[in-house]
Amino acid sequence: MSRLTFPLCALALLSLVLGCTGKDSVQAANNKQAPAAPVTIATVATRSMPVQLQAIGNVEAISTVSIKPQISGQLVGVHFKEGDFVKKGQLLFTIDRTPFAAALRQAEGTLAKDEAQAENARIDAERYQGLGREGVVAKQQVDAAQSAARALAATAAADKAAVEQAKINLEYASIYSPINGRTGNIGVKEGNLVKANDVPVLVTINQIEPIYVTFSIPEQQLAELKQYSAGKALTVEAAQQGGSQRFTGKLTFIDNAVDLTTGTIKLKGTFNNGQHVLWPGQFVDVTLNLSVQPNAIVVPSAALQTSQNGTFVYIVKEDMTAQLQPVKVARTMGDTAVIASGLLPGQKVVTDGQLRIVPGGKVDIKSAS
Repeated sequence: MSRLTFPLCALALLSLVLGCTGKDSVQAANNKQAPAAPVTIATVATRSMPVQLQAIGNVEAISTVSIKPQISGQLVGVHFKEGDFVKKGQLLFTIDRTPFAAALRQAEGTLAKDEAQAENARIDAERYQGLGREGVVAKQQVDAAQSAARALAATAAADKAAVEQAKINLEYASIYSPINGRTGNIGVKEGNLVKANDVPVLVTINQIEPIYVTFSIPEQQLAELKQYSAGKALTVEAAQQGGSQRFTGKLTFIDNAVDLTTGTIKLKGTFNNGQHVLWPGQFVDVTLNLSVQPNAIVVPSAALQTSQNGTFVYIVKEDMTAQLQPVKVARTMGDTAVIASGLLPGQKVVTDGQLRIVPGGKVDIKSAS
C-alpha cells in the first residue's frame, strides 16, 4: 500500500464513524425532544378461551313434503289456512268421495257374484270328479269342470283385488298431513278439479321443529374437527345475522366427502327450535365449539398492528417508552386475540394511539384496562 492510500482510508473511516455517531445523536435528540404520545393501554392477561370454528350457515327444514293428490276428482274441502302449523295425521284436503264410494259398491257386487259362480263351479267340479271315478262321464268332462272352477276362482281373486283398490281410492279422497310442520301456499283452491300426481302441488309442508343449520368449513380444518369430535358431541351456536339472540344445538352430520369445487366439507347442526325463531332459508352466523384452551394469553384485538414483517404490538416499558414487539396470533374472537407467542402475562400493550408512537419514544398513558 502506498503512503498516499493509507491516509485516505483512515480519513474515510473517521468520517464514517463521525457520521454514524452523529446520526445516533440526532435520533436520540429527536426522541428526547419529541412529546410523549398519548395512548391507551391494556394488560396482557391469561384466561380460558374456547377453541372455535366460525362459518356462515343456512337454516334448512329437516323434512319437506309436497302434498299431491293420488286420485283425480273435485277438491271439495280445505281444512286449514295457509301458514298454519299442522300435526301429523291432521286432515288437510277432501276430494269428492261419491264416485269412489260408488266404485267400491260396484266392485263389492261383482265380487259377490263371481264368488257365487266360483262356488258353484267348485261343486260341479267335485261332482264330475266323482262321476269320472265311477266311469259315468268322460275324463274330458271332468277336466273341463275343474278348469272352469279354477277360472272362476281366479276371477273372484281378481275381484277381491279390485275391491281393495276401490277402498284405497276412497281413502285417498281424504288427504292427511304426514308430518308435523308449517304449511306454505295452497296451490289449488277448493272447487277445482285435481289430477293424480299433477302439478301444482296442493301444499308444501316444512318440518321446522327440530331444524337443521347447514354450514361448511375448509378441508384444512377437517383434521382438527375429527380430533375434537371423536367420542363426544360438539355444540353448535347459531345467531341471526344482525341479531343478538343465540341458539345452541348439536353437531349431528359430517359429510362423507369434501366438495371438489369449493374445497369445503358440509356439516349440519340440529336445533330444537321450540320457539320457531329459526326459519328455513335463513342465513345465520355459526360457531362450532371444539374445546376450551386453559391459560390462554389474550390481548384486545385493537392492540394488533400489521406491517410488512408481520403482526406486532407496542409494549409500554417501565421507563414509559414504547417498544415494538412482533407477535404470533393463534386466533381472534371478537375483540379478543389469543397470542401464540411474543407476549407474557402482565405486560402492558398499547390499544389506541399507535400512529403517534415512535419506537423507543415516550408515551403518556391516558387510560388503562
